[in-house]
Amino acid sequence: MNNNTIISIKDMKKIYVMGVEKVFALNGVSLDIQKNEYVALMGPSGSGKSTLMNLLGLLDTPTTGTYLFNDELVSSMSDSALATVRNKEIGFVFQTFNLLPRLTALENVALPLVYSGISKKNRLEKAFKVLESVGLGDRVDHKPNELSGGQRQRVAIARALVNDPSIILADEPTGNLDTKTSIEIMAIFEKIQSEGNTVILVTHEPDIADHAHRIIRLRDGLLESDDKNENIVKAADPDHHYNVKS
Repeated sequence: MNNNTIISIKDMKKIYVMGVEKVFALNGVSLDIQKNEYVALMGPSGSGKSTLMNLLGLLDTPTTGTYLFNDELVSSMSDSALATVRNKEIGFVFQTFNLLPRLTALENVALPLVYSGISKKNRLEKAFKVLESVGLGDRVDHKPNELSGGQRQRVAIARALVNDPSIILADEPTGNLDTKTSIEIMAIFEKIQSEGNTVILVTHEPDIADHAHRIIRLRDGLLESDDKNENIVKAADPDHHYNVKS
């Protein structure tokens, strides 16, 4: 693994036992992802892309195979070390936003900082700065039900960024959004990657995958193709100035 490789998996398998049947969600996948890459994981339903995303995000463990994260063997990490990596190194963005309905946008974004030893005042200041960076400086006191779908996804992205992670994992982040809003959200991901983050995006939509620099396709738990994207689509930059690094 070279110094620029942030993720390296070898012969990763994930097997679910259902009665007497074994289901291979992943059946021997190997790949490396470099720092500051912008990767799309594609494949039909049941291809293994969501399973791979959960494994890369340390939300699940493989049945067999090895996973090196920043040159460290994941299987040798303690539970507390895994939790630290998940909280500080990886930012998660989900299709359904996963915001807490009773909290304001500011409070939702500040939530990952609660266990980091930062004072409440500094947590809220940092959360406000990140919300400003995704164009929501004027919506910090709004609760999720007072925001549009696109605004809720921006809050979710801000929450993923608040700990200055090295990797953003986004699972179908535009799945619940209209075309115009999807383009605006993809512009934010492009800016995040240009600022130095690694972005890994799970999608079944080819037009969304075409924003990535590398497209990995899975089928039946196997790596079907892994190609550099020669037709990168640049999203139209919305009327906001993104400065995602705090």
